[in-house]
Amino acid sequence: MKNGISLDIGTSGTRGHLVDLDTGKIISTAVTECHPLPGANIMDHLTFCINVGTDVAHRILMDTVNKVISALGAEKGSVERVSICGNPIQLSLFQGIPVDDLAFAGENAHKSRGIKEQKRDAGVFSAVDAGLDVKDSCELLVPPAIRHEIGADALAMMYKSGFLDQKENCMVTDYGTNAEMALKVGDDIYTGSAAAGPAMEGQSIKCGMLAGPGAISDLEYDFQWICKVLDESITPQNGSRVDFSLETVEPEGPMSGKAIGITGTGVVAAVAAALEDHLYRKGKITTSDGKLHMQDGVYIDSKDVSEAMKAIGAIRAGHFTLLEHAGIKFSDMRTMYMAGASGTYVDAIKARDVGLVPPSCDTIYQYGNTSLAMSTDILRNPELLDELQGIADSIRANHVMFAKDKIFEQIYMQELAVCDEGMSLEMYNRNNAMAGIQELPKPHGMPKIHRVVQRDIPDLGEKGLTILHDIGTELRGRMEGCTGCRKCERECPEKALTVTYDKEIVVKTKDCLGTACYRCQFSCPEKVYRYDNLKLTI
Repeated sequence: MKNGISLDIGTSGTRGHLVDLDTGKIISTAVTECHPLPGANIMDHLTFCINVGTDVAHRILMDTVNKVISALGAEKGSVERVSICGNPIQLSLFQGIPVDDLAFAGENAHKSRGIKEQKRDAGVFSAVDAGLDVKDSCELLVPPAIRHEIGADALAMMYKSGFLDQKENCMVTDYGTNAEMALKVGDDIYTGSAAAGPAMEGQSIKCGMLAGPGAISDLEYDFQWICKVLDESITPQNGSRVDFSLETVEPEGPMSGKAIGITGTGVVAAVAAALEDHLYRKGKITTSDGKLHMQDGVYIDSKDVSEAMKAIGAIRAGHFTLLEHAGIKFSDMRTMYMAGASGTYVDAIKARDVGLVPPSCDTIYQYGNTSLAMSTDILRNPELLDELQGIADSIRANHVMFAKDKIFEQIYMQELAVCDEGMSLEMYNRNNAMAGIQELPKPHGMPKIHRVVQRDIPDLGEKGLTILHDIGTELRGRMEGCTGCRKCERECPEKALTVTYDKEIVVKTKDCLGTACYRCQFSCPEKVYRYDNLKLTI
């Protein structure tokens, strides 16, 4: 049997299929619960890579990828080719390509630092040379980036969703930690990437988890809220019935007693429920204990809602910014394509109500993991690489760097005010008008929802899904002057840090939020802790 492996290297984790190349059928699927590098978003991974070196970051990532390949159950000698997809930073880490040109934007920055812009075109390479544990003759198929800021994953969401064939104005977004988005106006495409943060993937949430068995993925209203929990095939099924106002939980459906956490779409649903039930005011949940209890001990608190609303605000600010740059009014943008796990499982109407979808959209398409899907297409038909390169070359993309954009800054400030202070829509629009920005309309009517797939990875294969937990490595170090008080350990929000009896600090990279947090360093009462002094063990 000739086998192939398709991979999606994502900011929140790696996903893979084992495929029978003779029949094209998927045999098995494996996913990791997180990324092996420390960080809450792509910029944290990039910073870590710059600090430790591309070679070290590459080796850590490849160790995880090889564990995914092993979990898929393929015999080493049977794997003929491997295909990958992901954003430019993740694919550069995978291939061991320097990321300096991605870390420092602009021609002047490149010249002053002597940075060479790397080519990220489609190509066929040696899988072994990339660091994969496969046979020597195995090929590695890599799709193209559109531009160095707009990667193969963005191409995947445009290509697989039908966005590129749409004649009317439309928008597509891959809802994840690094929310890639594109707006199509005629033949012009405006792109951006909003660092929404890990809340969209269910991470940095106290009971959060990636989409997997046991995750609460939605809340459905039927006089009370019914928890929707993912079963072993990652399909949502009914769980317990809850009333947030009365603070009651009643077991009811087949998934009652089987929830172990909540994924990003479940958090979005909880935010929508809190707002609809008037239980969230000025940054606080107003229940008796400040929590929304769902089932089996799973809950979200005010901090979780705040994290989710900041992620939602970043995505809405991104959509808003692309429309402003294109000179398009909300009323002229009616069609939305939603990709990624969150784009699959989220209730599209709730998503529109809370701000994840432009309020003017009356037609919404929900797709699954387009990055893994395109990688699998390439695996089955390697000649597709040439077609994708042609598409990438033909796209007239106008990329907006949100981090430096004044429009994005203005709108995101408004979003933070909505989250933390309960700013009204009237005040929101008044402030934007003073900055020369169009109004944000209220959602109206019921949009037509086209749920193209029932789960983000539609076909798990006959051998099903394996979830990997044992990935990543450790950061270790001793700090001169450390008293061993363990305050850094207690303050770590992800429980990634421990202090040994002899005052050695140990941090698990897969759990650590890295530069997005530094709470361990900030909390040190002796001011001797330096996160950057920790050393990798690989």
